[in-house]
Amino acid sequence: MKHLDLFSGIGGFALAARWSGIETTGFVEIDSYCQKVLNKNFPNVPIIGDIKDVKEDTFKRPIDILTGGFPCQPFSVAGKQRGKEDERYLWDSMCNVIKEYKPTWIIGENVTGIIDLALTDVLSSLEDIGYQTQVFIIPACAVDAPHRRDRVWIIANPTSVNGDEYAFKPSSEMSKQGIWGLQLRRCDMYEINGEFNLNKREILESSICRRNDGIPYRVDRLKCLGNSIVPQIAYIIMQSIADIENSKQKGFT
Repeated sequence: MKHLDLFSGIGGFALAARWSGIETTGFVEIDSYCQKVLNKNFPNVPIIGDIKDVKEDTFKRPIDILTGGFPCQPFSVAGKQRGKEDERYLWDSMCNVIKEYKPTWIIGENVTGIIDLALTDVLSSLEDIGYQTQVFIIPACAVDAPHRRDRVWIIANPTSVNGDEYAFKPSSEMSKQGIWGLQLRRCDMYEINGEFNLNKREILESSICRRNDGIPYRVDRLKCLGNSIVPQIAYIIMQSIADIENSKQKGFT
């Protein structure tokens, strides 16, 4: 399977893809420090700086999985939550790349502030171009990270290609890791439609010290980590997708 990663940051989705045996064939990332990290850890994978520069012949086809933790600043409680009015609102640009490359699977990630400000529009735009969508809120502590960090995960695949039999569904790996089966010792995952209820519990504070400790490029590194996805969660989702694709192949033989 081939993977195209938008808003790549330091490569959280690409790391999850590597763990899943999926080849990342392209990055889109504008930050120069992040580009250095990507070049170091994923050499020979082309990087495009600006998503608006992605054209029909920029990356090789086909694209099996397209991922993107599109900018969260328009929706984050740490900002003004201006939504579409924020110049950093880039969902439309990501959607244009999806229209152009027509990936079999899409995984998007953002902060929970997007729910009230833009999630309906994001899902509608995907459904308008032929994708069925599912949305989950998964906290970082679901994979044993010592902090809550709720994030919205959007998963989509084409309705015209995959019927209900091949729609996204949890694998045994998801259940084993405590994502779908819920991690009761810390906190639970819930779907936006309310099928699962969020069980809020006291979460351990991060042990990372925020002081001048002599770490080189400290500001850049903290910014990169703060913007990054949790790759362990992305891995479980990608592995579930790989299981579905393997089932499809077996069905065709």
